[in-house]
Amino acid sequence: MNYLHYEYPYLNVGTRIEVKLDKQANARLLDESNFRNYHNGRQYNFYGGLVTVTPFYLTVPFNGKWHVAIDLGGQGGTINAEVKVL
Repeated sequence: MNYLHYEYPYLNVGTRIEVKLDKQANARLLDESNFRNYHNGRQYNFYGGLVTVTPFYLTVPFNGKWHVAIDLGGQGGTINAEVKVL
């Protein structure tokens, strides 16, 4: 699976992440173990989902290492994204 990946070694609970996309896509906030599962095609849990309007905001639910993965849900094409911690 092709996806954009942003890794954050440590974020505090309540931290907001702003996601700007140039087209509709999935934006997922994943902790370390769920990101490994996502990357390896196994079942995983995440925060976020299909983004149809940007900017889109994700909120970190607990302290730790976090990943943002952005993909087109198996559709072909490319996507441009801007992701920043607020």
